[in-house]
Amino acid sequence: MQYKSQAVARLYFIAAIGLFVAQILFGLIMGLQYVVGDFLFPAIPFNVARMVHTNALIVWLLMGFMGAAYYMVPEESETELFSPKLAVLMFWVFLAAAALTVLGYLLVPYAGLAKMTGNDLLPTMGREFLEQPLPTKVGIVVVALVFLFNITMTVLKGKKTAISLVLLLGLWGLALFFLFSFYNPDNVVKDKFYWWWVVHLWVEGVWELILGAILAFVLIKVTGVDREVIEKWLYVIVTLTLITGIIGTGHHYYWIGTPEYWQWWGSIFSALEPIPFFAMTLFAFNMVNRRRREHPNKAATLWALGTGVMSFLGAGVWGFLHTLAPVNFYTHGTQITAAHGHMAFYGAYVMVVLTMISYAMPILRGRAANPGKAQVAEMWAFWLMTVSIVFITLFLTAAGILQIWLQRVAATPMSFMDAQDQVALFYWMREWAGVVFLTGLVVYITSFFVKGETAKA
Repeated sequence: MQYKSQAVARLYFIAAIGLFVAQILFGLIMGLQYVVGDFLFPAIPFNVARMVHTNALIVWLLMGFMGAAYYMVPEESETELFSPKLAVLMFWVFLAAAALTVLGYLLVPYAGLAKMTGNDLLPTMGREFLEQPLPTKVGIVVVALVFLFNITMTVLKGKKTAISLVLLLGLWGLALFFLFSFYNPDNVVKDKFYWWWVVHLWVEGVWELILGAILAFVLIKVTGVDREVIEKWLYVIVTLTLITGIIGTGHHYYWIGTPEYWQWWGSIFSALEPIPFFAMTLFAFNMVNRRRREHPNKAATLWALGTGVMSFLGAGVWGFLHTLAPVNFYTHGTQITAAHGHMAFYGAYVMVVLTMISYAMPILRGRAANPGKAQVAEMWAFWLMTVSIVFITLFLTAAGILQIWLQRVAATPMSFMDAQDQVALFYWMREWAGVVFLTGLVVYITSFFVKGETAKA
């Protein structure tokens, strides 16, 4: 059954895709600046391109999570959204805040932006991924709290399911851990210690709960497998995620001045972190193999299966490659980290948001699935983006291995910049793979405008 208030999700999904395009464009600009150092300088310096690239990623994924929640929760709770008007209002506030922040990055020197936005009153700027000015951070908290109020009230007045409760746990965790972005101690060790409470406990903690809930919801819809079976898998994945992810934060503490025991705790528990991602892969394929019906939305099923595989490879395998302390001693801060980050974010979070959009958008437009030709285009987009991210990861991995050898292991280590010159070939290859990724994203967007016979449920 479809609920009228689910329509608000459409706004969030459209904005998410728009910001996704911006993220990739600035990623290509930044990638080119690795090999052509003065490209677009001084209009768009490297540090600005990087801020927009990473901040756009975070904001569009949050938009996607919110849209997914606004679509899922009314259906799971079997009741209309508590306040659709509040959801629409917060969408425009969030979008305006994101746009103004990006314009601030592009038009005002960062130090000037900090002075203009009250950073001297409560210093929060200047940290990786948390570069947002103070008013933007406050705006994010306000939007998140109003969103959580809206979602929580909807769940409380309707039916409670394992999926909606796991989703709520993940979303509340997301909001609460973001509060550590306001804590910026003068002690650099403490700063980095608590900085990871936002960054790690988001992407390797509470975001995984959101990922599991979205994947479970879509798999129920496209496979027809009993809810009880899927919920048991979800509980297992959530338990494994929380046990490994929380203590696994220690793999970021190896070399920042924390006690030595973190090398053991971090190595052991982060070595276990691939397990929930492997369980997620088994979960997705097991549910599709046990399906009771053939859903007309083949593209959404493909995205769901891809999420399981790519999250395991990116977050699990590539994460494990450099997570043990003796290995991380050589690899930290190199392109190995970038390789892991690109595939992990794409596999776990980009793909699950696209899974949800692929499933929900046709229904929001009044049909069970997109027409056959549109789905073929969407599947082409899937393969273009997925194969290109694999090559991006491989090229960055190769660059990282060479960088480690030249800069950290060789008998006469090179300077950082000399080592960068030696790996430039891999940066060029990464850039061309990025162009293919952008092509896939354009094909994905185009697929929503392909006309044809409407699929029947």
